Order: sequence, then C-alpha cells, then structure tokens
Amino acid sequence: MSHPSPAQLEAVRLDALRKLDLLDTPPNEAFDRITRMAAQLFDLPIAAVSLTDVDRQWFKSRVGVDTDRMPRHDAPCAQVTGSHQMLVIHDLHESELYRDSTLAGTGARFYAGAPLMTRDGYCLGSMCVVGTEPRAISETERTGLTDLASMVMAQIELQHAIGRIDPVSGIPNRTQFVDDLADLATDRPGGDARLAALVSLATPEQISSAVRAMGAGFMDDIVCEAARMLRAALGPARKLYHVAPFQFAFLAEPGADLARFCEWLAAWVALRLETTTARFVTTATVGVAPFVPGQVDVFELLRDLYSAAHDAIEGSHRVRVFSAEQNAAFMRRFRLANEFGAALEDDSQLRLVFQPKIALNTGRCIGAEALLRWRHPGLGEISPAEFIPVIEQTSLVRATTRWVLERALRQLAAWRRAGLALQLAINVSAVNLLESDFSDHVLARLRAWNLPPSALAIEITESALMSQRTLAASTLEALAAGGVQLAIDDFGTGYSSLAYLQSVPAKVVKIDQGFIRELDADERKRALVATMIKLAHDLGQQVVAEGVETAPVAQLLAAAGCDQVQGYLYAKPLAPEQFEEWICAEWTLARPRTARQPALA
Repeated sequence: MSHPSPAQLEAVRLDALRKLDLLDTPPNEAFDRITRMAAQLFDLPIAAVSLTDVDRQWFKSRVGVDTDRMPRHDAPCAQVTGSHQMLVIHDLHESELYRDSTLAGTGARFYAGAPLMTRDGYCLGSMCVVGTEPRAISETERTGLTDLASMVMAQIELQHAIGRIDPVSGIPNRTQFVDDLADLATDRPGGDARLAALVSLATPEQISSAVRAMGAGFMDDIVCEAARMLRAALGPARKLYHVAPFQFAFLAEPGADLARFCEWLAAWVALRLETTTARFVTTATVGVAPFVPGQVDVFELLRDLYSAAHDAIEGSHRVRVFSAEQNAAFMRRFRLANEFGAALEDDSQLRLVFQPKIALNTGRCIGAEALLRWRHPGLGEISPAEFIPVIEQTSLVRATTRWVLERALRQLAAWRRAGLALQLAINVSAVNLLESDFSDHVLARLRAWNLPPSALAIEITESALMSQRTLAASTLEALAAGGVQLAIDDFGTGYSSLAYLQSVPAKVVKIDQGFIRELDADERKRALVATMIKLAHDLGQQVVAEGVETAPVAQLLAAAGCDQVQGYLYAKPLAPEQFEEWICAEWTLARPRTARQPALA
C-alpha cells in the first residue's frame, strides 16, 4: 500500500484544523488565560496560541503582539507544525533559517514553541513564547510549555465536544453517534448483529407546511416533545441521538428480536399519535436496519435507516425494516435521474422513434407520435415507463421536452421536404405547461424550421391537465391560438372533470390502451369505449385509440366511429429510416371498413 504524500498529509491536517472551527474566530478568555500563564512562567513579554493555516500563522490568543497573523513561510511555528516537536531558538540572530524572518524583524531574539497535537496525530500549530533578548530554557520550562500546549488542546477538545450536543433537544448529535458506533466496533470486534432505529418525526412536506403556518419555534417544540418521549421510552440504559433536525436514532438492546423490536416501535408511534400536540400535522415513521459493528460504514447505516423510514410512510404501522431490494430500486432511480443530464448532451444515448397514426376511414397513415428512447452506456435500454416518471420529478424535464421538440421538428421538416406531409405529435409534462415562455418557444421553433403550426400536435395527459388546470390554461390557449393541435393523452385514466375537459382547447382525445387491449373479448370495455367515443364526438373532438394490436379490435373501433388508431397491428415505434421504408411499403396497411362489422355496444 502506498504511503500518502506530504501534500496529502497536509491536506488532511488542514481539514482537521478547519473542522474544529477555530480560525478567524473571536477572542476566548479560556485561551487567553493559558497564554498569560505562559508569558508569566517564562517572564517574557510575548506568548501566543499559533495555528498553522495554508499560508499564515494565525493567533487564536496572544499577549504582547499587535497583529493576529504573520506569514507561514518563515515562521518558526510552521517548523513546529511540520516536525511535531518542540522547537527552541536561543537567538534568532544566530539562526541561519530565521535571522531574516518576519519574527526577527519585529525585534524578537528568543523563541520556544511546543506542538498542539490532536488525538489523531495532527499538529495544529504551537503554544509559543517569544523574548526580545537571547536566553536559554530549562527542563522545567520545557515541561511547563508542553503542559500548557496540552491545556490548549484540552480546551480545544472541550469546545469541540460542545458541538456534539444538539442545542434544540439537548441530546448527543450525529457526530457523537458516529463516534460511539466506531467505539462499539473497537470494543467488540466481530460482535453479534445489532438493530438500529431511526425515528423521522415528519415528512418534508409536513415540515414545510408547519413552519410556514406556525413558524420554526413550533417545530422546535415538536422536536423537544419527541425527545422527551423517546428518552422516557428508552430508559437510562440506552442512549438517544439527534442525528438530523427532525430525526432521532438509537440502538436496540443486544440480542433484541427484530419482530418484537418493530412491534415496540409501532406501539411508540401509536402512543405519540394519541398524545402529542403534533398528531394532526405530522406523521412519525421509523426505519430499522440490522448491522454488525465494524462491518458497516456508519453513514451508510444512517442512509439505510433513512431509506426505510421514508418507505414507512406508505405502511399502516409506520415502521419499515430496511430492504436491500427496495434500496436497489431506489438507487437505480437515483442513478437514472443523476445520469440523464449527461444523456441530453450525448446524442449516442437518446433518440426518437416514431409510431404511425392511421386514419380508420381511409386506412392511410396521417401522422406519427414521437417517442423518446434511452440506451444507457452501462445499463442498456431503459424503458420509457421507467425513466420518464423519474425525469418528470427533476429539473431536467424542461430541457428534456426542448430536446424532444427540436429533434422532432428537425425530422418533421426533413420528411416534409421529401414529400411526406405528416403531422407529428410529442408528449409534454405538466411542468412544461407552467413555463411562462413555453408556447412562445414552441411557435418560434416551428417558424425556425419553416413548419406550419398544424404540423405539430402536443399531447398532455389527463391527470396533468387536471392537476395544473388554472395555471396551464393560458399556455394551452396560446398554443391553440397559434395553430398547434392539442390532444388529451391517456383519456379515461385520470380524474376528469367533464366541465373542465369541455373548456380545454383540445381537438383530440386519445383513449388509453388499457381500454383497447382485448376489446373484442370484453363486452363491458366495448360499451365503455363506445361511450367515450360518442362523448368526445359530441364535444367536437376527434378520437385516437392507442394500443391496437389485432384486426378484430381495429374493426370494432372503426364500426364505432373512432377516427384514428395506433398500435402494433400497424407498426411498432420505428427509427426514422424504418418509418420511411414502412410508410412507402404499407401506405394502406389499415384495412377499410367492410359493410358488416361487429358493433361496440
């Protein structure tokens, strides 16, 4: 194993110094008292607690010094930091290294410094004394200066320990939890498995709502109340930790049974639900995870606990044991969301395919739907049903729609130049409808590609329209006024308000494929689809049925007056070249209606 370089060691040392939060902090009487003792012990005018930063010596405490810093490059304290040993210079004027130093330039002649060492073996700087005359140092003075340096480090560690107690709840925080689990692994290496639990007091949405309505102090009260309840439930023998603003962690007793532990936790959640002032505005959940001390990273354990507590929101008892399978699924979703941004900048990953739309009355292809596909370099083909819902929950949804729009219009323009006067449909998210410039952008890109607005259809899901109907109204109206066709996608799967759907400027509704598959074998489906088609026609809208896979289903739809269809009966989604070959060879693939066809209802 290679040893770390001096630069790497210095980087770690500086990181240790910064974690203590000492640099550039106000004076502190505890440090000043030790500094005065040092000056008195040596009967010298100057003493300082000197911390070695990147390019300076900064004085946390000083006596007889006007400045709070000096350059590191020629400071004796820097040598103490590098050597981890006491340094004594009887006469700076006689020292080749320091006769021309900044310290010597102040009139100093004598220097003595003892290292300030952390428990991990890093030197932060020195406890130093300085005189204006040359002098010697006795063994008693050496011991005294070393003791004073130890006192400084004890004070530093004491102040750092204060940072291990949460100021709101008054109980040990995450730093203490991490250290205690590390100590547990050291004390009992290879010990038996233990159970850890994390109590999450509220969902992020509940926290946001409560703070907005009641203020931050209300949530502080909830935290303190929960801390009292948990301490009482755990008893004095077990330690409770405040590991995040609204989360607590603790360990079960050694040898605890998982099922009984979860029952106990569920009972605590039920008790809190009955007795606390927060029961109407917050929902506590608990995540549980088994672990073996010393065989798991503590931060990974906390992540697993949080994951289980988050999943417990959907459970009836609000307690969930960590599941590796569920975690793997979550990590995959997170990876997809995290790596999709790179895919947008790499045309080798994303592509559009096109599924034909067939007019049932003529059997001719009159357009296509552009569908996004993703070939991940490591995971292979990712189903749109998997990655699109993930992307719609991120800030990438805007960029994704623009990517699809630009490439769809480019392909549409190319086909129109080749004599294929088709209409192309793209899907957009509810988020897009809230963009103030979305309609302007769409119409501007149509002009840029010299395409008539009617050549583009925008499909919006029924649920998206309903969830953002007020805010989306102006965008929809602007698109429709500009000549872009609007279609309601997945019709019948949402929670429609017929009055609202009537007011939406959509000329097309698409019946979801769940209603179309096996239509010929399900009488109730036929009746429902027939009603949908009639309703849409009565509202002046055309109807597209998606998911048509068999000729009998197509015939039933034609008999009921459905306007257009798409599905595997005609073609799977095709790459541009394949689409061109298909449309030339199969222009009349959809069979015209015959005189006698079965009715839908």
